[in-house]
Amino acid sequence: MTRELQRATFNRSALVRVLSDTLPEVPDPKYDFGERLGQWLDFSDALTLFSVLNTEAGSGTPIHSGNSDLPAQLARVRRNLSDSIHNDGVFSSDSDTLARIPFPTPLPNATPESAADFSPYHRYYLAHQRDMNSAITALRANARKALAGQSAAGNQLADLDAAFEKFLFTRERNLLSNIPIMLGKRFDQRYAEHRAALTDNIADDPTTWTQPGNWLEAFCHDARTALLAELELRLKPVVGLIAGLISALGSAAENKETKPQ
Repeated sequence: MTRELQRATFNRSALVRVLSDTLPEVPDPKYDFGERLGQWLDFSDALTLFSVLNTEAGSGTPIHSGNSDLPAQLARVRRNLSDSIHNDGVFSSDSDTLARIPFPTPLPNATPESAADFSPYHRYYLAHQRDMNSAITALRANARKALAGQSAAGNQLADLDAAFEKFLFTRERNLLSNIPIMLGKRFDQRYAEHRAALTDNIADDPTTWTQPGNWLEAFCHDARTALLAELELRLKPVVGLIAGLISALGSAAENKETKPQ
């Protein structure tokens, strides 16, 4: 199994840990996952899942076999999105590549009050979320298509993933949209600490906020850490599908080698 696939875990996500460390007031979830999932699904969703789970999967004989470049696609999508997050055009920049989503900076004539508006940073985070959603949704669809073509069991798993994606889309979107709102609290906290550290005889110049060690650079690190953790969370379903595909390809190859000539 590739290094990318080994990163999949089913315990407390890195995103929850990041948010808990960044915002200490965020409590750990106290609910049972299965119970909460049941609350998210309505009766029609349950019937659809019942139908998918009770469809005869067959013996798992491959429908067609062959190599897949999906692990390479996964690595490429992860790398492209990660590079976009790291290359903010301000604190971390690739001199040969323009930042696809540049980190906002105070305008030259901005006052501290106007420059401390979180709105541009909210939009910055949402832009990265849209970028991730677009690339990963397409990759996930490709993974389902490839898995469905390997065997009846693979087709059942692909149908199950498609059902969950449909059922949980709105819930996931709403939950993830709360992340930049939570980061807004961190932004305000960073700025308040910065203001409290100023002495009476020092003017607060927003153009200095991007200097090394200043509060806006620290907040950029907060946002970047959250984005990278969210990226890994969003990739988990795709990682699982590709792991299933690799397992199916391996089984097909073993069956071909052991089949009597």
